[in-house]
Amino acid sequence: MTHLLKKAFDRISEELPDDEQDRIGQALIDLVERDDAEWDALLAKNPEKLKKMADRALQDYLAGRTTVMDLKKL
Repeated sequence: MTHLLKKAFDRISEELPDDEQDRIGQALIDLVERDDAEWDALLAKNPEKLKKMADRALQDYLAGRTTVMDLKKL
């Protein structure tokens, strides 16, 4: 969890009543689920495109055209 998200959660849990906390929690869950559903629908429309993208990524990796990302620095 990032520092900012933890700060937001801490503040919400300290300052808002339970029903407001539940509404915010449900809104976040809905957002994530909607995003997942959109990706699922997009990929289901054209699975061959995803395969081509994966093949290209693997070719780039094997050819040394990729770099390791430090996710903590994003």
